[in-house]
Amino acid sequence: MDHQAFEKHKPFAGEKNPSMLRRRVGHDYESRRVYLITMTVEGRRPLLGRLVGDADAPDDSPDAPRVEPSPLGEAVRQCWFSIHDHYPEVEVLALQLMPDHLHGILFVTCQMEQHLGMVLKGFKAGCNKAYRALGFASPSMPQPSRPSMPQHCCGKGNQGFLFSRNYNDHILEGNGELERWFHYLHSNPRRLAIRRAHPDYFRVRFGITICGQTYAAIGNRFLLDSPEKLQVQCSRSLTDEQVATTVEQMLAKARRGVVLVSPAISKGEQAVMRAVLDAHLPLIFLTPWGFNQFSRPGHQYYEACAEGRFLILAPWEHQNQRIPLTREMCLQLNAMAASICR
Repeated sequence: MDHQAFEKHKPFAGEKNPSMLRRRVGHDYESRRVYLITMTVEGRRPLLGRLVGDADAPDDSPDAPRVEPSPLGEAVRQCWFSIHDHYPEVEVLALQLMPDHLHGILFVTCQMEQHLGMVLKGFKAGCNKAYRALGFASPSMPQPSRPSMPQHCCGKGNQGFLFSRNYNDHILEGNGELERWFHYLHSNPRRLAIRRAHPDYFRVRFGITICGQTYAAIGNRFLLDSPEKLQVQCSRSLTDEQVATTVEQMLAKARRGVVLVSPAISKGEQAVMRAVLDAHLPLIFLTPWGFNQFSRPGHQYYEACAEGRFLILAPWEHQNQRIPLTREMCLQLNAMAASICR
């Protein structure tokens, strides 16, 4: 849908609920681009494989975390890598199977006659055929419309559909983003292993009230009980030398047991946050981007969360799109950090 059509229909669309499944307004999904695709198994059932390995094992170890595909998962993998056979304009760059979902990267090398959605519809059709052939559903059963299908269904009786309705896409923009997403896919089994080893640190908690402000939280909430907490607030006008001095001062306090609190808005605050995480010291981070029930910490925060030295607090509700930070939002986040420290 282009912007003109979007704005025309917007008044009749009703309330905009949080969703990861919307397409980008104004993008045709037929032109030359690289796409990160995510699909989830209907009901989030772990049908595609099982996680094996040790969360602490290095990547080059035979015990490194990985997902061993099930027969169905292997069939899905074959369907994914055969996309190019059916659509020569589409190169398959990567696939990461997880027990209940998949991530894949596709490169549309030239203008397509078909919409990307049609490519993925064909992929799903092949997966559904394998799903039925392996005995998970009967092809002779009537297939109701998707909205009537229960999300908690398990085992047989899913009426022939392997994946949930629709999919999530992310359009890669360059500037090293492709390399970062390759790393993200590769490390996904390790992140799952870490979450399973430390489930409480990765579970979103809603309705946490601190000094009259309600937050959603991911991480070690006991950091809030620290007797010494210090707000990190740095002026945007600091020179590089002043930032370096501030970083050393804050690190010295953190090493003495002080828990630093920051929304990491200015370059100085961001430098302190990076240094604290690299030094494996405790930190409370206020994010303007809200959580939903499926939210997870960014991959750069997984180790800190697993070790119980990181807490992310989100004072505002989850939004589908990240809006630019306003001055008012920055002032509010800094005021919240000050309140937490008091």
